[in-house]
Amino acid sequence: MILSGQTIKQYVYDNQLSITPFQELSIQPASVDLRLGTEFLVVDDISTPYLSIDKPANYQEIEIADKETITIPPQSFMLGTTLEHIGLPGHLTAFVEGRSSIGRLGVFIQNAGWIDPGFSGQITLELFNANRVPVKLQAGMRVCQLVIAEVDQETEGYSGKYLFQKGTTPSRVYMDRERKEQQE
Repeated sequence: MILSGQTIKQYVYDNQLSITPFQELSIQPASVDLRLGTEFLVVDDISTPYLSIDKPANYQEIEIADKETITIPPQSFMLGTTLEHIGLPGHLTAFVEGRSSIGRLGVFIQNAGWIDPGFSGQITLELFNANRVPVKLQAGMRVCQLVIAEVDQETEGYSGKYLFQKGTTPSRVYMDRERKEQQE
């Protein structure tokens, strides 16, 4: 069952769910809007001939001040982060959807997969400008929605490689258990 905005707000106030910093104006009928943080990563295309699942990629960090803009060039991909830190209990899961107002500018905002019960950290966002012109986004603006749902029973909670991530976190696919086993 997807939680209503009122239930999300109540869970935050009852400390059953953590969204920090929290602002009531971000509550939507069946989601909560999240804001764009100030840290971004782009692949260093000069020193990276290709991306590999066997090792970390070389990224260039871009950090901007609060309320400054970040420009996403046409047909370009970058990683960003939410301003908010999320903490889900073992009975809630979530997923990220881009706001349609941002999508209508040609910017696709994704998060790869579900946010598992028990996750705690900032959410890394995958930003792609599908447009033929640059798009400027402002740090602190609402860019995506967190849709939260109950799972059918309490879980042990997430304990994976992205737990407690802070800031923009690149792929850690090279740390997958099956990748480690293949390398041994």
